[in-house]
Amino acid sequence: MSKPPEFPAAPGEPGAGKVAAAPTAADYYAVNRGGGLFSEAVSQHIGARIAVGANKRGIAPSVLTVMNLGLGCLVSFVVIAAAGPVADGRVWAWPIGLIALVGWQLAYAFDCSDGQLARVTHRTSSAGGRLDVLCDVAVQISLVSALAATAKAQVSDTPAWLLAAFAGTWMVNLVTSVMQGGEQAASMVTSRSMPIRLVKLVRDYGAVIALAGLVLIVAPQWTIWFIGLFTCVNAAFLAASVVFAARAALRD
Repeated sequence: MSKPPEFPAAPGEPGAGKVAAAPTAADYYAVNRGGGLFSEAVSQHIGARIAVGANKRGIAPSVLTVMNLGLGCLVSFVVIAAAGPVADGRVWAWPIGLIALVGWQLAYAFDCSDGQLARVTHRTSSAGGRLDVLCDVAVQISLVSALAATAKAQVSDTPAWLLAAFAGTWMVNLVTSVMQGGEQAASMVTSRSMPIRLVKLVRDYGAVIALAGLVLIVAPQWTIWFIGLFTCVNAAFLAASVVFAARAALRD
């Protein structure tokens, strides 16, 4: 791990007037909040480089948060608008899928970078934290809507209950993820062995949206199977979380 970055001392403090070393990508990556094997290997590294550029240009962490919101929702809108034409064969699937793959990943990298920048530059705040959560919710609503629109366009008799269950379990699990990031954070499986981390890829947001983008590129007609799979995964995780939390509460 790299040496923590230095910061200018306040006037009157020892070392005041000393020029601080600019934080490097390694410094930003060192304070990342994880997210899973894929997110740590890809998304958090990209986020660290975005944080370096933002700091050099004096961009505030909340600006990166809003960039995540704008880009994520814009990409989802493109996927929704193209769902019908792709299903009818009027538009090739792979360019739309590529936009989704790259755009959603870049939006998530902005989401990673805002926290890194805030922590390294000591610009964290409760207001910034609330903005981050609200923007995450908005982006993920747009993403779920894009996948649901694609599934419905590709398979016209896609059950409404499946789309509703997909949206509900996805968003409820976003809430549980936020809850696990606070002071009461707890993990049901604490092992960091490679087999366990590979299994946990189904809960790694970076990996999940990468898979979604690949499905949209290669075979958008499989989107309904993607939705079915992650409805089951998220529902199972939600049920396990309830049991885990209930056992912990009963022990208190």
